[in-house]
Amino acid sequence: INAEYMGGDDGVKYDGDNVATPEGWKEAYQQYIEAGWPSLPAPTKYGGQGFPITLDMVKSEFCATANWTWFMYPMLGHGAVECMLDHASDEMKDRFLPKMVSGEWTGTMCLTENHAGSDLGSVKTRAEPQPDGSYKITGTKIFISSGECDFGSNIIHLVLAKLPDAPAGTKGISLFVVPKYVVKEDGSLETKKNVACVGIEHKMGIKGSCTAVMAFEDSVGYLVGKPNQGMRQMFSFMNTARLVVGVQGLGASELAYQQAVPYAMDRLAGRAPTGAVEPSKIADPLIVHPDIRRMLLKIKSFTEAGRCLVYHGALLEDRARASTSEEEKHALESELGLLTPIIKAFLTENGFTMSNDALQVFGGHGYINEWGMEQIVRDVRIATIYEGTTGIQSMDLLGRKIMLDQLKSLKAFTDTITEFCDTCTGNEQLVVHAEAVKAHAAEWLALAGKLGKAARSDPNVLEAMAVDFMHYSGYTVLAYMWLKMEAVANAKLAEGGNEDFYRAKLTTSAFYFDRMLPYTRGHLACMQAPASVLMQLPTDHFILE
Repeated sequence: INAEYMGGDDGVKYDGDNVATPEGWKEAYQQYIEAGWPSLPAPTKYGGQGFPITLDMVKSEFCATANWTWFMYPMLGHGAVECMLDHASDEMKDRFLPKMVSGEWTGTMCLTENHAGSDLGSVKTRAEPQPDGSYKITGTKIFISSGECDFGSNIIHLVLAKLPDAPAGTKGISLFVVPKYVVKEDGSLETKKNVACVGIEHKMGIKGSCTAVMAFEDSVGYLVGKPNQGMRQMFSFMNTARLVVGVQGLGASELAYQQAVPYAMDRLAGRAPTGAVEPSKIADPLIVHPDIRRMLLKIKSFTEAGRCLVYHGALLEDRARASTSEEEKHALESELGLLTPIIKAFLTENGFTMSNDALQVFGGHGYINEWGMEQIVRDVRIATIYEGTTGIQSMDLLGRKIMLDQLKSLKAFTDTITEFCDTCTGNEQLVVHAEAVKAHAAEWLALAGKLGKAARSDPNVLEAMAVDFMHYSGYTVLAYMWLKMEAVANAKLAEGGNEDFYRAKLTTSAFYFDRMLPYTRGHLACMQAPASVLMQLPTDHFILE
């Protein structure tokens, strides 16, 4: 799938009815399902292999790095499976899940409408009950990733719609399974389409992913769970998607780094500030220049800590699923809930930034499509938008996960960080960074308390400060990840472990603490400024030159 990455920029082909994915993609998908990759974490009852989420997340990172756009097709199917496992009836699971788990059928989530993007309470898609217990779904959905494709024999759409007697707003949204082809009683498929793709979007990036306009016209659908529970149910899908979109940011950064390092080693330009490193050549390689190293170390330090955070989150999910203690399960789920918007927003914002830096290493060559760097930048740009924009994720973090929770989850997590830091203070190799992480954890908690207090007198405070708060949180959490890696690296070196590998970890961590963690100071300063500065300019003054 990596070999087909740049081919994805040719885009999908839409003939007014069907969609053809880029050359070689369908064949790659067949190899993917034949190898059993889609079924890795699913229950064995439905043909899955029952492996931990953590292992599946490793697979997701490999695929996201190799070719995120291709991976969107199976990734959305996995999210649909997770949602149905949590909320569908046993009969519905038996009917749909075996072929979804195997990858023979793909899946989507259909939320957005022309007038209803992030504000889903205003969706107009309707569901009319039928005598046989099914529903007729009517409406149009836009921006539907993988809405039409040639990978499988059926596509299972999870659709948000409203019943005739539904309450207003999000409390009146229900969730329905609407297959592209209706599944007959014997398991075979109707030949007439139940859902139509009536157009595709032409995008800045991820062109190999079919972003479809889907028309539902009396389409046969089936209610998932109880009526008016659709938003809560869809969050099972969205939370899975948000974590994996965080991996998109991580994968873009990793892929860009893999391209930039060899280029910086091979490309000759100028002489090192300290004098010629390779005097026999007309110039020294780029990698001897401090500014090039600054960019490469930014990417390396972000990517390695981001990977640690992603796997930390996956492990929390596995531990929660396996726990037999309700108290422990709640604590693990609360920590994952706190970290999810950080993983999604911080890793995608920085995945875009790091991809830009990697392009910069190439200079003018990065800007032309021959090298593929500009495609990485274009492809990852969407990651800060879909599955909840950076602003929405930041408000989810500060508003829902912290303020509505009365800081309890944040307090528990910062206590965990502090406890770990305290175990490091007796180690002279770790003490300086341990004290830095501990101080940031305490400041993080105090800052949340101050913002909550300020919001009582100014309702704009939380939204005004949310993005800076998210970035502060991200830098602090990655520092914690680096401290944990330092502890392991020092222990492994003491045992005679791989000297180069573990020394590189310690050196990269030192860069992060010296050059990346200080970004929290800028975000802190922004949060200490009054929110009123955002609201003082009259609306009509925005157009004044």
